[in-house]
Amino acid sequence: MKNNTKWALFVSLFVLIGFPLFFLLLSLITDQWKYLLFSIPPSMTAGLTGLMLTLRQLKIERKSA
Repeated sequence: MKNNTKWALFVSLFVLIGFPLFFLLLSLITDQWKYLLFSIPPSMTAGLTGLMLTLRQLKIERKSA
């Protein structure tokens, strides 16, 4: 697995998991639940798109190796 693919996988998972957790903590601290509500769709869209492309690239790299 190339180094760029590892980073892409890490970033995709961080966007899927890390951003919603950050906004959950922010919502708990401020008691404004709109932060969490408005952060979920963009993080899911960006994270899942990146994850699908990264997994496709990993599959291509495994076939060529």
